[in-house]
Amino acid sequence: MDLVTSPAVRQHVHDAVAEGRHWLVLDLQEVRFCDSSGVGVLIATRRLMRSCSGRLRLILPPQGEVHGSHVHRVLAALGVRRLFDVYPDLTAATETAVDPLSA
Repeated sequence: MDLVTSPAVRQHVHDAVAEGRHWLVLDLQEVRFCDSSGVGVLIATRRLMRSCSGRLRLILPPQGEVHGSHVHRVLAALGVRRLFDVYPDLTAATETAVDPLSA
């Protein structure tokens, strides 16, 4: 997620919330790059979900995994990883009712 793709992710999230979806899962396993605009979208999404009494869950592979670990490292390096509920896969993330979204 970068300056080019972040607006589309933000719009997708806003559309989902407008449709009444207040429990969301963002599957970031295939995201290979995340810059500050991508982190900004994640933080704004978390804030939006909290404002409507919703939940945001992120699917990220464990830090040691080759694929998708970039987002995990970026969030940890910025000190914001602890703000998010992170799960290793869709099954774990959706053990309670949520609406999955792909980023």
